[in-house]
Amino acid sequence: MAGAAVNALPVAASADVQDGGNGVRFAVKVYGADGTGFVIRYHGQLYGYLNRCAHVPIELDWAEGEFLESSKRFIMCQTHGAIYEPSTGFCAGGPCKGGRLRPIAVQEVDGRIVWIPDEVVKAPATA
Repeated sequence: MAGAAVNALPVAASADVQDGGNGVRFAVKVYGADGTGFVIRYHGQLYGYLNRCAHVPIELDWAEGEFLESSKRFIMCQTHGAIYEPSTGFCAGGPCKGGRLRPIAVQEVDGRIVWIPDEVVKAPATA
């Protein structure tokens, strides 16, 4: 993948993540434990986050890939209704006050979406 970071890992085809539509989950390791990240497209930009609420460390999506609430303006935790700004991950309301989602670097390269592991969110173990 020309232009992608050396350690970039595939997520999905670019066409699989529509503006304001469902996101795509992907496997990660965070602090040594299995977890998921996700990518959404909001106002034409891609955003990646750890799939973990800042209020209580549980997954956010209502059903797989459903991260945005009905108005498509906020990412919303399915359990306690915490809402987050899609472009920043900052808590915009609910029990997550002062919190934010953990960002994950994502890129679009040659019609594909990739994510870049860092010091906290790492690639999952491969079989």
